[in-house]
This record gives sequence, C-alpha cells and structure tokens, in this order.
Amino acid sequence: MLVEWSTTESFQNIQRAAGSVARAESGFTARIDLSGLPSGQRIFYRVRFEDLRDSRNQSLPSQGSFLSAPARPGDLSFAWAADTVGQGWGINLQWGGLKMFETMRRAQPDFFIHCGDTVYADGPLVEEVRLPDGGIWKNVVTPAKSKVAETLDEFRGNHLYNLLDEHVRRFNAEVPQIALWDDHEVRNNWYPQQTLEGDDRYTIKSVAALSSNARRAFLEHVPIRLEPGDRPPIFRQCPYGPLLDVFTLDLRTYRGPNTTNRQATRTAESQLAGPAQIEWLKGRLASSKAAWKVIASDLPIGLIVRDGDNFEAFANGNGEPLGRELEVADLLRFIRQRQIRNVVWVTADVHYAAAHHYDPERAQFKDFLPFWEFVAGPIHAGTGAPAALDNTFGPEVRFNGVPAGLPSYPGPLGGLQFFGLVRISAATRVMTVRLVNLAGETVFSTDLEPAG
Repeated sequence: MLVEWSTTESFQNIQRAAGSVARAESGFTARIDLSGLPSGQRIFYRVRFEDLRDSRNQSLPSQGSFLSAPARPGDLSFAWAADTVGQGWGINLQWGGLKMFETMRRAQPDFFIHCGDTVYADGPLVEEVRLPDGGIWKNVVTPAKSKVAETLDEFRGNHLYNLLDEHVRRFNAEVPQIALWDDHEVRNNWYPQQTLEGDDRYTIKSVAALSSNARRAFLEHVPIRLEPGDRPPIFRQCPYGPLLDVFTLDLRTYRGPNTTNRQATRTAESQLAGPAQIEWLKGRLASSKAAWKVIASDLPIGLIVRDGDNFEAFANGNGEPLGRELEVADLLRFIRQRQIRNVVWVTADVHYAAAHHYDPERAQFKDFLPFWEFVAGPIHAGTGAPAALDNTFGPEVRFNGVPAGLPSYPGPLGGLQFFGLVRISAATRVMTVRLVNLAGETVFSTDLEPAG
C-alpha cells in the first residue's frame, strides 16, 4: 500500500509513505500509521497498491480527505451512532442503500464514533423481505451474509458487505472514525464463557472461538492503532485537542456471564468492563486536561437490557447498586471525589434515540455528580421500542425518539433511524448535543454549559 498526502487538494508538497502488504493472511487489508501530520488541517490523501512482482504495475488511486486533530482550541464537532445492517435489513439498491451514512456525511462532523454493532455477523440476509403493506424489500446478498459467521473469512465478509454501499465508501473516505464493538460483531448478547449447544445454526459451539475470529476481522477492518502484543485493547483514549478527550469502552472482552446481576460485591462473574479497564478509565479521566470528557460506550447505564431472564447491560432493576452496577457506582464516586467536571456519556445498543439526565437527588445511589447520557442509533437496522429505566442512578428521560406502542423492530423505511451530533464552541466551550433522524432533521437539541 502506497500513500501520498498533502495539505492542499492540488497535492502540492506531497508526502509519501509505504504501508503494509495486503496479503491473504490479513484478508487483503493493509494499514499505515501516519505520523508527523500537521494539526488542525484538512489532509488530502491518495492510496495506491503496488504489485510486489513489478513496481511499475500499480492500481488506480483511491482518494479522500480528513481533518486532523487540533492543537489549539477551535470549534469542533463529532457524530455518533451504531447498529449497521441489523434485523435482516440489508442494502436495498431500489431504496437507495445505507442512506444514513450520506445523511451523516452531509452534517460534516470532524470525526465519527461507531458505538458498536458495526456488523451483524449473526444476522443472515434473505433476498426478499415482505413488508406489512404487501411490498417487498430487496436485499443485496453475498455468501458471507447468507449464514451466521463462524470462520474468519465469514466474519471478514460481513465487514466487506457494508463496503458494497456507495454511501459507506464516501463516508469512510471523508470522515475519521473511532470504532467500538458490541455483541453482533460476534453474536447476540455474547460473553466469553457462552456456549451454543442449543443453537443449530452454529457448528462451532464455543463463543470464545467465534469471538477470536470476530475480533481479528474487526481489527483488520476498522482504524484502530495496533499496539504491540497479540490482543491490542479496544478501549482507549482519543485526544482531540484542548476541548475534548474521547474515552472508548470495551464492554465485551472482559465481562462475566449474563446473570440475574444481583451480586452484592464485585466479582469475576459480575464484571462488565472489568477492574483493569475501570482503573484505566479513572486514571485517564483524572489526568485529562480537556474541557470536555466524552465516554463512548456500547451499552447504556440506566436502561434495562434483558437477555431472557438475565441482564445484558449494567442495569438490573430499581434499588441500590448490585452486580454490574457496582462498577458504575465505583467510577461515579471517583469522578465526584476528584471533582472531574464535564463528563458526558454517548452510547447506543437499544436502537432508538434518547437523552437521559442523571441526578443524585433522584437516585438510590447518591455519591456522584449529575451527568448526561445520550443514546443514538440505529444507522440501518430495526428500530427498538423504549426500554425501561432503572432508578439506581436517578435517570430522567428528557427525550425519547420513538412513539409508545411501536411495533417490534420496524425497518429503515419508517425513517426512525438516528445519529447524534455534538458541536463544541471554542469561544464559549458550550457543548451542543443534537439527535438527528434519517432525513437530517434535528429531533432534539440541548446546550450544555461547561462547569469550572
């Protein structure tokens, strides 16, 4: 892979660098970690591939641009969402493909946070889906999307499927991305100890084996800096100048099994983020000098997400913190003790848009500072009905993007697809958070004044 970049669209003063070799063992993906980029600049790039046997034989260039992170305060923006090609809703060329990516691109965010379910590896597609009104939704279907993913190549094929869409390719070429993973990169509601003896769709019955293939395919296809070692962490800090630090979580790799989530003490069974990740987050939050600290999570805090009779996320029902909620309580108490201000959570998973305000005056656990959590998604998947709130940390719904009595998981045709858009003013440091629908219409907006 050969990369040329410049700070001018005419490619004056070109810088050149060689990336890795695209081989079969990497799924024919390649990457380069560009260093020395000027801060706060639009970077224009061209990428070619060179034949290893004949350097004169090169591909046509693919071009794009992105905005590098600033070194000085300046207005900035980012978008977030989740849930791509879920519940059987694939690329329908007659409808226009994965149109939310074009809606988000037109909003011109400086970067994008994908909060998980980047693919639905457990969600095979069929060519035709009959709609309630008698119409037909027609999916593009590939071999990898015709069955649940088990092999490495099948997981790779799920990521490649999304790249068939022109909106996705255009979005990827213009918008830097920070990616998390959630459950559907492997299978619904997975945890490392899970077995699939009762699921006849799978010949591989160990979720640990499936998740190893899924993790490798994920890391091949999303822009994560690969640190030394066999298992680079998905949780990480992404600094974006003096106004913003982004902290991404991984609530899959280190979790215990889904249970009734009522443990009175923190144990290996009750963990979700795990103690090492929570301690890492505490340390990074305490040392951050950014005006705003955004925690990007694949799961919400106060919404009850069930897995049969067990629980999938933090919340387990009203009352004092128990089970996985103990991790949240520990983190929130630390933030209050250290007086770490301007912490905001952005998350997804539940397939609708919402704004939640958490306040100790309403909570069962009271040792924390008030904070906001904003929920967005899906990008292109079924829309979910509102989930019940758990009162442990005192959440209050300030906005809910879907009507009551919504049928289970209606598809993208209904327009109830959502992303979040954040803008931070350099002059005032005010954070404006908007929730936006598929048509690009703002359905909710609020201004958050910085504290301290």
